[in-house]
Amino acid sequence: MPKSIIAQGAEAKLFLEDNRILKQRFPKKYRIKQIDEKLRGFRTRREAKILQKLEAINFPAPRLISNDEKENLVIENVRGNLVKDILEKSDYKKLCSDIGKKVAILHNNLIIHGDLTTSNMIFNKEIYFIDFGLSFFSEKAEDRAVDLHLLKEGLESKHYRIWEKCFRCALEAYKKEAKKSVETLKRLEIVEKRGRYRRKGS
Repeated sequence: MPKSIIAQGAEAKLFLEDNRILKQRFPKKYRIKQIDEKLRGFRTRREAKILQKLEAINFPAPRLISNDEKENLVIENVRGNLVKDILEKSDYKKLCSDIGKKVAILHNNLIIHGDLTTSNMIFNKEIYFIDFGLSFFSEKAEDRAVDLHLLKEGLESKHYRIWEKCFRCALEAYKKEAKKSVETLKRLEIVEKRGRYRRKGS
């Protein structure tokens, strides 16, 4: 049995055992049982595939150790400091350039993170991305743009004093590395306009 719970989100609990992380997607009582089991299995298998792809391209992320294809993943425990806790005390321009470069690597490999915040990044000699529970594969410019928009919103929310400089550094690095950066950034403008209209209308 897992030794200690270290986090719980809307979909899963994280346990620390023998310096490994057990990620367990728990049942949702409001769903029909068969649908719930199917959905948890699909998301567990998808996350496992993402982690395997990241290891294949040598991307700094937790390594997949095992997967029961139903609800449990065992992954490497990445040690270090959460980027959200150190960004404003560090060379934030350098860190954000690294973030932008790594987002570009994900997108070049058709991986959409889905939750790009500094809470899902750990610094240990370099930045590691964690929590690929909302990640998926996509070739769409819209999905890449939304990923960048989420990064922007996360920076603005958690690092409001420096978020503009941070996002500018991230975007500049992204442009240099991303294969379809022109298409993606044009789409980002549309996504951001759409967000502004929603805020005005709310």
